[in-house]
Amino acid sequence: MNGMIITLVIIVLLFIWLRMDFVLGQKKQRKEATRHTQVTRYGNVNFLATGDDFFEALFADLSQAEHHIHLLFYIFKEDHIGKKALKILADKAQEGVTVRVLVDRFGCELSRKTIKQLKKKGVRFAYSHPISFPYLFFTLNRRNHRKLVIVDGRVGYIGGFNIGDEYLGRDPKFGPWRDFHLRLNGDGVQDLQEQFLEDWQTAKQKFVREEALYPSLREGPHPLRILPTDGSYLEESFISLISQAKKTITIGTPYYIPGKPLQKALIEAAKRGVDIRLILPKKGDHPFVKEAAFPYFKDLLVAGIEVYQYYRGFFHAKAIVIDTQMADVGTANFDKRSFHINHEINCLLYDQRIVQVVLDQLEHDIFTAQRMTIETFNSRPFLQRGKEKLATLISGLL
Repeated sequence: MNGMIITLVIIVLLFIWLRMDFVLGQKKQRKEATRHTQVTRYGNVNFLATGDDFFEALFADLSQAEHHIHLLFYIFKEDHIGKKALKILADKAQEGVTVRVLVDRFGCELSRKTIKQLKKKGVRFAYSHPISFPYLFFTLNRRNHRKLVIVDGRVGYIGGFNIGDEYLGRDPKFGPWRDFHLRLNGDGVQDLQEQFLEDWQTAKQKFVREEALYPSLREGPHPLRILPTDGSYLEESFISLISQAKKTITIGTPYYIPGKPLQKALIEAAKRGVDIRLILPKKGDHPFVKEAAFPYFKDLLVAGIEVYQYYRGFFHAKAIVIDTQMADVGTANFDKRSFHINHEINCLLYDQRIVQVVLDQLEHDIFTAQRMTIETFNSRPFLQRGKEKLATLISGLL
């Protein structure tokens, strides 16, 4: 009996410690977070919506690098496409190109042997966001979710693709993979560079400041703004975008766990006559993530917001289009983790032609998706409803 009491006390104390660690760690991150000034750049933007297009363009740019390659991904797998990427990086390093690779420790699936070989060939490798005192549990949960590539300071990539075969639709579990990525050429790349170097230093690597990292960049026809966020201010930015909408809002996201303020903003927009469409995957890729979204759907449906479930593969794109005038494409999901924990980076696009390209892709995916009705929502199985209640309790970490 005494043993059971001691065990229970230990469990309670552990829970209290984890809770306090997380709350205080999050408070510290918010205090230290920077609200970045959104400087308008004028670059050349190419929109990439398939893994084939993304990897073809990326590998071509990497192969042509002359001075440096800076690469940051949340997930980097050592599979077929991953090995191709590793070979290019190693070859360029041996040619004398400075190669810096920054990956998330949880998302990285490179073996120690492979990492050792990369370093031996001259690649500078680091894990982002190391676990640190005193808030071990919070920093364990905090992820650098950015996906960035900068080549010679002139070409940059930002979006949702990671490095792995699944992003080419080669995972039989998920099938075809829908994602959005942007290739920037010229003005605007300096902001991606600045963020990578900041993250490199945060990963306890040597601070880098070389003139060659910031070459003179040509301006292009596409106005854009790069928006990095450090676990703060993203929610406010999305609410601001939603509040500006006059006619339409189209949202694509793999995860919908917005929290009360953003949910309220969408419903208020619908009440003032804005047509809102939301597309997300029918199949979940993480436990309880899909279930955590369902408690939000009823109020959306009642407000007249259209909810679509993409079933022809996995929908991983992160995008918002407002009134066909502005589009947001980046790494942030429509969930609490992206808003309050993860470090993200998005690109706001203001060229109507590019915005229309993003919207056309979203509308194509909506056309091939299944629309949710209040009847289908109410007919959910009892077991799923039970999972939803459990998922709600841990939704802040999903």
